[in-house]
Amino acid sequence: MTRAIHFASSATTAGAVMFRVFVAEPALHPSPDGYAIVRARLAALTWTGLAIAAATGLVWLVLQTMSMMGLPFGEAMRSGAMLTVANETQFGEVSKVRAALALLLAACLVLDWFAPSRWLALVAALGLVGAIAWTGHAGSTLGELGNLHLTADVLHLVSASAWIGGLLGLSILFAVGRRRSDFEWGSLQLDAVLRFSTLGMISVAALILSGIVNAWILVGSFRALLVTDYGQLLLLKIVAFVAMLGFAAVNRFWLTPQLALVMNAQADTNALSALARNTLTEIALGLAIFAVVGVLGTLHPAIHLVN
Repeated sequence: MTRAIHFASSATTAGAVMFRVFVAEPALHPSPDGYAIVRARLAALTWTGLAIAAATGLVWLVLQTMSMMGLPFGEAMRSGAMLTVANETQFGEVSKVRAALALLLAACLVLDWFAPSRWLALVAALGLVGAIAWTGHAGSTLGELGNLHLTADVLHLVSASAWIGGLLGLSILFAVGRRRSDFEWGSLQLDAVLRFSTLGMISVAALILSGIVNAWILVGSFRALLVTDYGQLLLLKIVAFVAMLGFAAVNRFWLTPQLALVMNAQADTNALSALARNTLTEIALGLAIFAVVGVLGTLHPAIHLVN
């Protein structure tokens, strides 16, 4: 559970930053007051995600110390074993790097008035979520295959953050839009939806490509996919992913064109409400995927269990 919450909060943090840089800021800048509201809510979302990621990251380090050292909680906290894990294991080294990136991101959020800090925040957020790859199966794969695995895993994590984390940013946009009825805001909101749709399609393509690579390395065969706990959980993840794709396709190819017509007062004004509902459904499915990923990281890869 700790891993799942940590993954979700890290992805939320990175997704909120990406949504601001690639969607909200370029789409909403003609409306300074409206963008200020969205920016403030995105900042609150980013701070919340970062705080939860920091707290669960610390809990994760404690749990790893207890597991690696075979110690109960009290002794793990008192004995200095956490320092040993932090300084002498790959998990510990990655945790320290990610803690530094979290502090850098926090500093950038505080210095938000300084324009370059927004781009530095993006780099820190991408590093924070991408470095998770070194704490899982990819981090223990050796040689050239290990490099491929790490590359695919980093791409998978960043893409998932852009899509699933960005959906939370999109829901904020819709919430703000419900309180604004001016025509200009409607057109800006449509621009933001189209920008996010483009970001989402790029993310989905990257997720599929990196997911195929990861499955080839960790599962290896269709039989292993069916007969192992790892494979069956991966199938559950794939089912949730396909369901998300279905809602995303409806949003992109049915509801968004309707929303464009709404701007010309020619179509059903329920399109925006339907987009908002589908977005919340996608978020729920995305959180379910993070829960599955948290469990997958604790299981032996299927390829090790099936000849």
